[in-house]
Amino acid sequence: MFRRNVSRVVKYGLYGSVAIGGGAFVTSIYPDADYNSLPIVRHTRAARTALEISQMYKSMLYSKNWDRTSEEYLKVRSEAHKLGAEKLLELCKSNKGVYIKVGQHVGALEYLLPSEYVTTMKILHKDAPRNTVEELYKVLKDDLKHDPAEIFVEFDPEPLGTASLAQVHRARLKDGTEVAVKVQHSYVRKNTTIDLQWMELLIKIMSKVFPDFQMQWLVDETKKNIAKELDFMEEGRNAEKVAELFKNYTWLKVPKIFWEFCTERVLVMEYLTGGQVNDIKYIDSHNISRTDLCTKLGDLYSHMIFVTGFVHSDPHPGNIIVKKEPGDKEVTICLLDHGLYAQLSDKFRYHYSKLWLSIIAKDKEGIKFYAGKLGINEDLYGLFACMVAGRPWDVIMKGIDITKPSASEKVTFQNELPNFLNRVSQCLEYVDRQALLIMKTNDLIRSIEYSLEMQDRMCGFMIMTKCCTESVYKLELKNENSQVKRQLLSIKYLWSLCVLYFYAIYLTVREKWNMCFYNTNRCASV
Repeated sequence: MFRRNVSRVVKYGLYGSVAIGGGAFVTSIYPDADYNSLPIVRHTRAARTALEISQMYKSMLYSKNWDRTSEEYLKVRSEAHKLGAEKLLELCKSNKGVYIKVGQHVGALEYLLPSEYVTTMKILHKDAPRNTVEELYKVLKDDLKHDPAEIFVEFDPEPLGTASLAQVHRARLKDGTEVAVKVQHSYVRKNTTIDLQWMELLIKIMSKVFPDFQMQWLVDETKKNIAKELDFMEEGRNAEKVAELFKNYTWLKVPKIFWEFCTERVLVMEYLTGGQVNDIKYIDSHNISRTDLCTKLGDLYSHMIFVTGFVHSDPHPGNIIVKKEPGDKEVTICLLDHGLYAQLSDKFRYHYSKLWLSIIAKDKEGIKFYAGKLGINEDLYGLFACMVAGRPWDVIMKGIDITKPSASEKVTFQNELPNFLNRVSQCLEYVDRQALLIMKTNDLIRSIEYSLEMQDRMCGFMIMTKCCTESVYKLELKNENSQVKRQLLSIKYLWSLCVLYFYAIYLTVREKWNMCFYNTNRCASV
């Protein structure tokens, strides 16, 4: 098997050499060209990176028979992942556009991919390459049919944020309104289709050389979502829709859209200020309760996933800002970047809700059954439950409601994950595609909880359980015609809410008792 894989490396290495030689030839013919916009240059760079990563893994991990439990192997494997991640990061920054989008996706899968890749790629959430103001002005002029100076009396050349597809600048309209202007990178559209085709080819080659490397799902997801994200008019509509759905959430703020200045590549919206949701210094200095903040986030995303089925699917810290003025009674959460939403089907929401309720109830058969309904093979249901919950299997069986997450548990979980990478890849390859964005969203929310050091408080646990119960009830009621059975479903639902109410009281009392016991012991030891 190893010799066959090595021969594949050699064969595909020859292909890469041809591509690299072709790139050198092009640069000699077009010395003054914008190389990054030339497909052969971008493809050459991607082929070279794939070849280098393949050869690196071959020489470090596949050239000898390792004891995969030994400390030496674990150390070398970690080094290989780090080197591979750094090469991938360099490629993403050089090729920009859709490569950064894929890199950001990798950086969000904290509980699903090796930590070396996640940690390295996270930088793309806040340090994506930027365009010059002149390049932005060209897009603004082309799309709005006016010189930017005719629309904006001020335009800050320093971006508020730079992402894979666009960057955002603060500006001021003629009437004095302060706005945020999101402008799409000029090179993105012309490169996206061919970049994805080439990326798909490289991933297929890598999966043949290294069977553990199964990432077709990532390309499929990017291909499915990129067209939506490139249409800023769609983003504006998403913003207005989520604002309407959650208009009773007085603490939630979604920026207003100024439609007269919007196109598929330009989005002008209300300018909102505050601190990033993971900025502990800002949060503490503004007297924002971390517990209240995490509870509100859990409430918002639980209702999105389980109740409305319309889910903001890119909640990294740069897209959630918080603010609390001296006279405010509670924190305001501002939700930004509405380009990527998951629209979940009723069937998916039902099965996903039942899966979570089975995980909470430690119901093995229920977990296996509803994991199967989401496309997971029987032998992978336990691993899939761990991926969904972000908790080890033994913790799930003890009860995730009574076993608090900890930093050490997270480290153990991430260290063990590479041992099951092939099986994780199988889960991601065959699971209902709707689950992929939800799992990414879950990972980002968990990451925020850990940043705020709130993971052991399990702030959103009861709200999530309630939302799962509500989702199951409403969907079963919708599909039931018998009045008697509808009444029984209503009684069952009310009883469940009653049980949850008293269980919440029990958890609160237990938490206070544990804190009191901890403080008493601490004083005694002093």
